[in-house]
Amino acid sequence: MTARERVKRTFAYEKTDRVPINYNSNPGIHAKVEAALGFQNDYEGFLQAIGVDFRGAWLSYKGPLIFNEIPGMDVNWVHGYYTRWIENEYGGYHDFCHFPLKDANDEKIDAFKFPSADDFDYSAIPGLLNSYGDNSIYCGDPGVGDIINSIGRIMGMEDTLVGIHTGNEAVLGLIDRKLNMELGMMERLLDAAKGRIDFMWLGEDLGTQHAPMISLELYRQVFRPRHQKFIDLASSYNIPVMIHTCGSSSWVYEDFIDMGIKVVDTLQPEAADMSPEYLVKNFGKRLAFQGCISTAGPLAYGTVDEVTQYCKNTLEIMKPNGGYFFAPTHQIQDNTPVENVIAMYNAVKDFGMY
Repeated sequence: MTARERVKRTFAYEKTDRVPINYNSNPGIHAKVEAALGFQNDYEGFLQAIGVDFRGAWLSYKGPLIFNEIPGMDVNWVHGYYTRWIENEYGGYHDFCHFPLKDANDEKIDAFKFPSADDFDYSAIPGLLNSYGDNSIYCGDPGVGDIINSIGRIMGMEDTLVGIHTGNEAVLGLIDRKLNMELGMMERLLDAAKGRIDFMWLGEDLGTQHAPMISLELYRQVFRPRHQKFIDLASSYNIPVMIHTCGSSSWVYEDFIDMGIKVVDTLQPEAADMSPEYLVKNFGKRLAFQGCISTAGPLAYGTVDEVTQYCKNTLEIMKPNGGYFFAPTHQIQDNTPVENVIAMYNAVKDFGMY
């Protein structure tokens, strides 16, 4: 069975030869795992070796540089946020360090512009997708369609949440400018792909570890109609939608089902109402799932045997209904032992067969 067939059938809750496999990690731990497996500077070979079924249809930005450079910081030329590299004992991370719209008045928020969907290179898409062979290909990522995190990186989280809760027109306009750019990008990309995209990947973190980040009423008022535009676009191209959402987020899954979302991604099992047992009992056969292998549990802090048993237990719970994609709950972190990452992907080969 090809990866593409495997993924399509899993979206439909059908059992396949094995569960589809995905992978995501910080650059630091990835370099160590890649070296341990003998695939230095061969990312495609590495993905094939661990059995990853997915490849992304990435777009290159070719537009004007509309945001200001700040010494000592990196600027994202598409979304206008700033980071600084912070080292730690395990490696490092890019910390959000400057928020250009923090404490901004409505006039300044209204003046903040995102690039146009025309500012990306779609001409390279056919060649890129051909290079992926029979793998399953998605458009988007957990940042596409996202509101809270993406706007929070520009305004700061407090200003973002207050603006959304109060219905501030300038903040809602900022959100819509960002989403309209991404809607245009997805439509142009899907046109360029000529039917080779298998699903669209969206994102919106909606929970803390213990509770919702916003109310269901606010989700329905502000977020749902905006997310629905992406789902409707995907539907017009006959592809399903996966949505990434961290934390305790199962409170919104009935709405996701009603909206037409097919897969939820991340599934942090330590968060409230997010255990594999809870998800299967309440949503099995109505939603498919990607994730559940916690990056904050045995993978980071356990032994190889504990990682193997943990993955085996998760697979035994998630496999019977079909509709399960094996993946970490987030990027695998730099403090994760290399041997544990290898054990994780060996476990799915040993216990992920149907």
